[in-house]
Parts: sequence; structure tokens; C-alpha cells
Amino acid sequence: MYDMKKNVFLMVLCTLAMTSCIVPQKIVYLKDMRPEILYQIAQRPDLKIQPQDRLKITISSRTPELTAPFNMEVGGYQVGSDGQVKAVASTAMQESGYLVDRQGNIEFPVLGILRVEGLTKQEIAYQIKSRLNEQRLVPDAIVSVEVLNFKITVIGEVNSAGIQNVIDEKITLLEAITRAGDVTTNASMGEILVLREEKRGLRAYQNDLRTVGVLESPTFYLQQNDVVYVKPKVARRSELENRSWQWYSTILGLTGTVMSLLLLLHYYK
Repeated sequence: MYDMKKNVFLMVLCTLAMTSCIVPQKIVYLKDMRPEILYQIAQRPDLKIQPQDRLKITISSRTPELTAPFNMEVGGYQVGSDGQVKAVASTAMQESGYLVDRQGNIEFPVLGILRVEGLTKQEIAYQIKSRLNEQRLVPDAIVSVEVLNFKITVIGEVNSAGIQNVIDEKITLLEAITRAGDVTTNASMGEILVLREEKRGLRAYQNDLRTVGVLESPTFYLQQNDVVYVKPKVARRSELENRSWQWYSTILGLTGTVMSLLLLLHYYK
């Protein structure tokens, strides 16, 4: 009788262990973060211009007719709240902008070839303003520079992989993953790679989203053209294999439950 009870107990235990294997694990971010503690985060780096960036450069002045040669496809002028008259670029210009070539240059009206690779938007604006002032072309020029094609790519174990356009030029690694529909249950939370182009080539930075250490990562704030790769725990199956595994998991779970009930009923008879 004792052996019978022992065998029944072991069979039920084994069945429950088999069915528990198919229960997905919970995904936890920053699990070591504690309330009321001030955590340091990585300093947001200045955006540096790269080849293939598209720049929108607008020149404004109290004498708007002086700026016309420098504002490609000028659509007209507008008066700001401060009473200053500004040239307004047309929609075509806003969409195309100045393409930074592979050598890191742009061709700007009247001023010619300008080296912009590796510079910040403020440095480019200062360079153009200084040239316009030195040559007495637009003495009181106000220069604004924007990046039109700031984008990052998220691939791997996320629910909605793809390219993300960032309008305000500011996005964190956590925000990018949220935009991608969060990670899948097959994501390796400790192996989130950010691939970043640097002068000497491509560098991969590894991040662990389970710990607060990610807040101090040099890739916590993403830069334009970064690629976020969420590595899988196990190799991805084909669609047919996924459907087969889902059916197998469902049948295994139901079978285990039925077996457990039958064994328990048999034991109590």
C-alpha cells in the first residue's frame, strides 16, 4: 500500500513538472532598482553629424531679403512673436535638406563646401554664422540646424521590429524597446546589443536590462543610426515549428492535467 501511494505521488509530481516547463517566465526590467534611491544615468551625448545625415539649415535675419540666397526653396517669410521676420523653407526643402556626403561635407549656397562630419548642430550653426558675418553677407544672421533623418533600428526578439524615426532627436534604449512592442518571452534580457558606427568601424555595446547598470551605459541614450539587437535565449524556430510547438505544449498541458486528476481519483477510491 505504501509503495502504491509513493508511485502515485511520484507520477503526479513528474506530470506537474512536465507541464510547468511550458509556463512562460515573467519579464522583469531593472529588478534590482529600489524606491527612494537616486540613481545616476549616463550623460546625454551631443549629437554629432554623420555621413548620410540630412540637415535642415535655415538662415533668419531682420533683413529677410539678405537670407534668400542661403535658404534653398524659400517658401516665404513669417513674423515671429518677437517681431522678427524669418524666412520659411518650403515643404520640398524640409523633406530633402542638405545630404552629408561620404566625405562628411555639404554644399551650402554661396559659401560652398562645408565640413560638418563630427560637428554638433551648434558648431555648424556657429561656423555658418561666422562666415556670413565675416563676408558681410548677413551681419545679423540667426542660424538653426536640425537633423531630418534621425532614426534607429530595433531587431531581434521584439514584437514589432523595424526602423524608428525620432522627431525630437532624443530616445533612450528603454524607449526604443517600448516602441518596438516590448521584448518577447524568448529575449535574453542580459544580452541587448547596441551596434554603433564609429570612426574606425562598428562597435557592439552589451546591455543588461535586468539591472540598474543599464542607466549608466554609454548607449542608454541612443544616437542616430544605432541598431538595437535583442538576442534570443534559444534559436528562433520557423513558423511551422512554432505552430507545432504550440500544439504540442497545449496537448502536453491538457494531458498532464487529465493524468493528474485520474491518478488522484484512483488513489482516493
